[in-house]
Amino acid sequence: MGALLGDLRYSLRILKKSPGFAAIAIVTLALGIGANSTIFSWINSTLLNPIPGVTHTSDLVTMTEGGTARAPIPFSYLDYMDLRNRSRSFSGMIVGQFPTSHLGNNAVTLYPLWRAPFGANAYMYILLPMLMAIAGVVLLLACANVANLMLVKSVSRRREIAICLSIGASRSRLIRQLLVESLVLSLAGGVLAMFLTAWTTGTLGQIIPPTDIPVALNIPVDRTVLFVTLAISIITGVVFGILPALRASDMSPVSVLKEEAGSASLGLHRARLSSALVVAQISLSLFLLVSAGLFIRSFRHAQQFNAGFNPDHVLLASYSLLPAGYSQARGLEFHRQLLAKLEALPGVESVTLSSWVPLGYTNSSMPASPEGYVPQPHESMEIASATVGPNYLRTMEIPLAAGREFTAKDTDTSQPVAIVNQKFAERYWPHQSPLGKRIFADGVWFTVVGLAHNANYNSLNETPQPFFYLPTFQDYDSSPVIHARVSGNPLTYTAAVEKAIHSLDADLPVYDVSTLKSRVQVASTGQRIAGTFVGAFGLLALLLAAVGIYGVVSYSTRQRSHEIGIRMALGAQQSDVFRLVLGQGLRMIVAGLAIGLLVSFALTRFMRNILFGIGATDAVTFAAVAILLSVVALLACYIPARRAMRVDPMVALRYE
Repeated sequence: MGALLGDLRYSLRILKKSPGFAAIAIVTLALGIGANSTIFSWINSTLLNPIPGVTHTSDLVTMTEGGTARAPIPFSYLDYMDLRNRSRSFSGMIVGQFPTSHLGNNAVTLYPLWRAPFGANAYMYILLPMLMAIAGVVLLLACANVANLMLVKSVSRRREIAICLSIGASRSRLIRQLLVESLVLSLAGGVLAMFLTAWTTGTLGQIIPPTDIPVALNIPVDRTVLFVTLAISIITGVVFGILPALRASDMSPVSVLKEEAGSASLGLHRARLSSALVVAQISLSLFLLVSAGLFIRSFRHAQQFNAGFNPDHVLLASYSLLPAGYSQARGLEFHRQLLAKLEALPGVESVTLSSWVPLGYTNSSMPASPEGYVPQPHESMEIASATVGPNYLRTMEIPLAAGREFTAKDTDTSQPVAIVNQKFAERYWPHQSPLGKRIFADGVWFTVVGLAHNANYNSLNETPQPFFYLPTFQDYDSSPVIHARVSGNPLTYTAAVEKAIHSLDADLPVYDVSTLKSRVQVASTGQRIAGTFVGAFGLLALLLAAVGIYGVVSYSTRQRSHEIGIRMALGAQQSDVFRLVLGQGLRMIVAGLAIGLLVSFALTRFMRNILFGIGATDAVTFAAVAILLSVVALLACYIPARRAMRVDPMVALRYE
């Protein structure tokens, strides 16, 4: 223990003598460690502990009667009671929604973890671990950069290390001392990374667009995050410190102390090792920049994507009649009167009601049986659907392929009708016109009167899925969402909409007032997160690669000053020296780009499930990134090459 404390004190004295080196190394490591601890804090709070205040969330499961993760089939209340009272496999059960009366056909669902935006969202389960892996690549770059700095620094300490070996110090003792220095740097970087993490953890919540769902993104820097940061710091210190320690302690003390000229070959040997590290940096930087380019282009495609409806200039507002004690008859009359008032407002082009908003966090579906269709064994007939008011397709600007739109005449006293999308007709009635066909849903046969174009309902990159619409005045919904297409800024109509509602019921709350545009932006949250942070990681990688190649070329040029002097004395021109130095950098760049392209082609394929509108091996992105990295790397080589061509041969020949 005393020896370790002595190593610690000696390391602090050594680093105190080189404050510039220590500062650069600590900041570089802090950025790499901070990137990892920040992403881990998100994973810890959103995936490992998604429910605030609940411990052992890994023991929580959801149960459904069937269906899919997006559209589970709920249990009846009596089924739930049987499960709760007779199950011996679970310590307890809770439900998320109780029926209005305890009848067997009144559906209830178990706690809907599948709806939680981060609790069990498959997209985030893919995205956040992938971001963690990319942050790990950033840390490797930081390690390579600091390892290069330590290799260069070890040249100035060769005589010190040779003296230690000469007076009896073992190689293992020197390696331990050098590793302690590395650990001091990495732990200092870890402390700084904790401050960065505490500052950056809240950025996740800032990127997510506002939504009506109460998403609590409390991301604390707790003990788990502190422990992981400490572990990352220690591992980092060993990773970047072991190679320079082994290389620095592998020397002949006699040759170093006796003949300084003999150090030239040793310096060149170290330069080759540094060059290999720079090639690795360029390769990893290329991968990070390609990833950043793919995610940024994916986000731009998501922003410009046509989801099958027009989200611009649409105001959303919700109200609920059930808590106010409205019967179905009174509720239907309230809906009619409200739509009439809203349609009469100046600037309102079209208005409707809907039980659901597409591309949000919620899903909408119900069990249904298309006429004449025989389900496959174990096939779920829980089909995506929505209850909508008159002029819904017109308000959303969803094209109608055939038939008609719902009107105010589709009431509880008229023939039950439905509208299906193209995928519904293709799936259940292939090569047939859906008009006139029937759907059994909610205990009623609905006749299809319209065929709508497909749209994106749950996510931007989903494949088209069957969907059907039922009219509000035939399939009553007590808690609809107003959709009002207006001219100008939708939010300026908020007061007028609230006034219209309160003119019918002064005590009825109006909530979740927003725009359809802002709600739809939720669908591109993953691309926004990935584009922002991978883009930042890519810029950091570009900077580290430029610094790394500049440092190695500069160091190698200084080591070859004697050689350069001889070449110039024998008649070499300045342009020859310039090409010599630039050629060294160019070889590293070409090798790094070649390896980086192979690595990127292999690894970006794992991103294809979370990219949108762009392939994982997009040629434009790969080419643009390769050109950008080449230009930056060549500029980093240009400065030492210009300095080398101006060397005075007489001065260089006297250089040792």
